[in-house]
Order: sequence, then structure tokens, then C-alpha cells
Amino acid sequence: MTGLLPVDTAPRDFQPSPITDDEAAAMFRASLNLFRLWDTTDEEAAILLDLPVRTYRRWKAGDVGRIDRDGKARLSNLMGIHKALRIIFREPQRGYAWIKRPNSAFANKSAFEIMLGGELTDLMRVRRYLDAERGTW
Repeated sequence: MTGLLPVDTAPRDFQPSPITDDEAAAMFRASLNLFRLWDTTDEEAAILLDLPVRTYRRWKAGDVGRIDRDGKARLSNLMGIHKALRIIFREPQRGYAWIKRPNSAFANKSAFEIMLGGELTDLMRVRRYLDAERGTW
């Protein structure tokens, strides 16, 4: 007969896994499609990613450079926004159009206008709003 073994039940602090460079590159490629669907200019995309326009265009052409921690966080938030819109709207085109429509939650600015504030927190604000709308908060 085997004896019982003690189980460690001490709570552990949550430690998310960092985004790898390969994951970040994949998110960048996905963001290019998202920007196309949102009808985003290169200048606007550069603001969303906090990159010089010239660097964004080089990356867009396939020469993706090193994506730093802030860039990874921006890409992660953009993917979260996309995911939330796909869950909220059954028809993808409605979600793509929603991003540029005035919204009373943003003082009649569009979510896109909010994100073009250029700060990581602007992307986070839109993502949190959408996450709340879909009931994950």
C-alpha cells in the first residue's frame, strides 16, 4: 500500500511568461493585417507601435528589427483589442468599422482616436473597455 504524499498548497505569485521574440514577430505580422482592415496609414500605424515611420515601413517590408518590451506590450494590446472585437461582433466588418466610430464612452471620440494618443496606456484603455463590454472584467 502506498502512503500519501504531502501536496504543496502555498499560494504562488502569478508570473506571466515574457513574450518571446518569435511571438512578437508573429504579432507584428498579424498587426499588419489588422492595420489593413482598419484602413490605417503608415503614419498612424507607426504611432500605435511607437516607431518612426521609416522604421515601420522597413519592418512592414519584411526587415523586422528587435521588438522591445514596450513594443511587445503594444502588440499584445492590439491583439487583445482585435480578439475582443471578434468576440463582440459576429460580423468581423462591424468590428473593423466600430474602431473608427465615435463612442460616448470616449467623449464621442473613436477608439482609434484614443489609441492615436500614442501612449501604451491609450491602447490599454481601449482594450480594457472592450474586455469589460464582453464581460471578462
